[in-house]
Amino acid sequence: MPAQLSPVAPMRISDLCQAMEVYLSPTQTREVYRAYLFAAEAHEGQTRLSGEAYIYHPVAVAAILVQMRMDHHCLMAAILHDVIEDTSVTKIKLRQTFADEVVEMVDGVSKLTHLKFRSRAEAQAENFRKMMLAMTRDVRIILIKLADRLHNMRTLEVMPPAKARRIARETLDIYIPIANRLGINNIRHELEELAMAAHWPRRYQVMRKTLQRRRGNRREWIDDITRILSERLATDGLTAKVRGREKRAYSTYRKMQEKKCRFSELADVYAFRVIVDQVDTCYRVLGAVHNLYRPMPGKFKDYIAIPKANGYQSLHTVLMGPQGLPIEIQIRTGEMHVLAEQGIAAHWQYKGEREGSATADAAAKWLRSLLEVQQNTGDSMEFLEHVKIDLYPDEVYVFTPLGQIVELPRGATVIDFAYAIHSGIGNHCVAARVDQQLVPLRSQLRNGQAVEIITKQTASPKPGWLNFAMTGKARTGIRTYLKQLEVTEATALGQHLLEHELNCLGMQPEQVDPARRTEMLHELGYADLTELQQHIGLGNRSAALAARLLAFPKDQTRLSAPLSIQGGEGLLIHFARCCGPVPGDPIIAIFSHGRGMLVHHQHCPNSGEFRRRSKDSLEVQWDDQVSGEFHTTLRVDVGNQRGMLATVAAVIADSGSNIEDVRSEERDGLSLRLRFTLMVRHRKHLADVLRRIRALPQALKVGRVIG
Repeated sequence: MPAQLSPVAPMRISDLCQAMEVYLSPTQTREVYRAYLFAAEAHEGQTRLSGEAYIYHPVAVAAILVQMRMDHHCLMAAILHDVIEDTSVTKIKLRQTFADEVVEMVDGVSKLTHLKFRSRAEAQAENFRKMMLAMTRDVRIILIKLADRLHNMRTLEVMPPAKARRIARETLDIYIPIANRLGINNIRHELEELAMAAHWPRRYQVMRKTLQRRRGNRREWIDDITRILSERLATDGLTAKVRGREKRAYSTYRKMQEKKCRFSELADVYAFRVIVDQVDTCYRVLGAVHNLYRPMPGKFKDYIAIPKANGYQSLHTVLMGPQGLPIEIQIRTGEMHVLAEQGIAAHWQYKGEREGSATADAAAKWLRSLLEVQQNTGDSMEFLEHVKIDLYPDEVYVFTPLGQIVELPRGATVIDFAYAIHSGIGNHCVAARVDQQLVPLRSQLRNGQAVEIITKQTASPKPGWLNFAMTGKARTGIRTYLKQLEVTEATALGQHLLEHELNCLGMQPEQVDPARRTEMLHELGYADLTELQQHIGLGNRSAALAARLLAFPKDQTRLSAPLSIQGGEGLLIHFARCCGPVPGDPIIAIFSHGRGMLVHHQHCPNSGEFRRRSKDSLEVQWDDQVSGEFHTTLRVDVGNQRGMLATVAAVIADSGSNIEDVRSEERDGLSLRLRFTLMVRHRKHLADVLRRIRALPQALKVGRVIG
């Protein structure tokens, strides 16, 4: 490992070159120095808030990456990482001077400063998406960004307190989870401590002092346990390094938050790490320590056989030590320890030697999932939402019917499992068997369960799935399908509406003059007829108006006959909940921008208001063949007697109607007002329900709510 470099003092290029020479060739070191000369000239005259020359920052970022032994191209990009964003140097000029590999890394780290955004949040989300997608092409980009953030956090004290807290919050929400997801724990731990110190300075100081006081009181005890463990392993012929592991302020604080307890109420767990040479030795050490101290039930985890989502591997066990104090022991090989500290960065150091390492495989899997989410996501804010979900993977491990392990975040449901297998399985799943038992799709999964998905080719995602889908992949898959379905239905509905209006005007679609159609589409700003039909179906354009523009010159108008409503048209025809129209009612449709048609009862007070405000109302009528059930609301005043709600509900159920919602309120102490939202097939069915309720002796007043 290169010499440890100071995290605070300004970094000189001579110190950086000396550290690089430990593992880079002289030619590679000279290339990094050439990048330094270019960056120093570009940043000439620029200073940081601390007053020091700006060039010290990119050199310090490169120094952090030198500690990870990153390659010379990565170090060059680190030194150049701010020249596109903060100087007059363009990407074209940079490409004329340095290799494409270096330029693409610099561009991946640079923010989108040349674009205008509606809000700061949108700008942050788009910059985040740009960086994450660049990372999928070259993971070194995120390593540069993490090093950049680490140095900024180390020098955060010069920032105004409000800005420092904002940067610390962003670090906690985004950069620390990314470091964790890629297994780069040495950077993650330092970022956690720095972010806590900036965001909760008083809590951090109190926590540090408390930990230092406890550590001092137990120092001798920790040394004794370290000695006892080392002697026992040596007696069993096992070569290992044993060291006590210090607790950190942030991890302790987070544990207090999770358990909702005070510091004094935390279990006084002392942690030790045992480093060995081979994997089989890990298990032999486990047996030795279990013979030395009694293991605590349910506290053993084998992350070697089943690595964490970020590739972390180790054996964890908790023992009941001397004086009844619990001891946590982590057992791993030296290689596992390097991977646990440096994550994907360690893989990059030994590229070619560690293909197939758990960390590299986990990172590659996550990066592939990022690409899939991006390809199916509508905008940067939605992308950020999905990635944030996947950045907190407190893992659950479940099994496919073939015995393959699937990693999911804690709280994941059957639907998340289905989409984790394949988006096609997710889109067509209807139920599942968990440990051979049928369960609904919203069932949460637990460690070790075996899950089998039951699919049906005609099944499709439902909007309600979004209420219990946890992973970004599942939520993206559901939303993508629903958007495609909406567009397909909108186009079909728009075609139907347009053809209907043309028929009412005495014209078939094929009779429309092509020149007139082209002119009208150009006037309305549509590329083709399909786009117009889609906008008609979505409610953004009136079918009646479009038909008149297609059929006649602008100064001619004709009335159209009512459109027939069948009740099962899909996502783009909605029935107003305020008046609950049912087949047989006089109705009118209002075009709602972006939602399609909203069907109201003609006597609904709201429909009159909508008609006055909207130019796109449409006369509609019920078709002779209506299908489905429809919401409507009844108001029932009854005598205030025990059991009246159950009595009325039983009458409604006996009439073949399903109650969706019920509310009650006491009026004058003598009577009770019940409001039922129920499902009926048509007005005759509704009349039958009303007749049965009115027949009750306790019924005082029964009526339907319209508006």
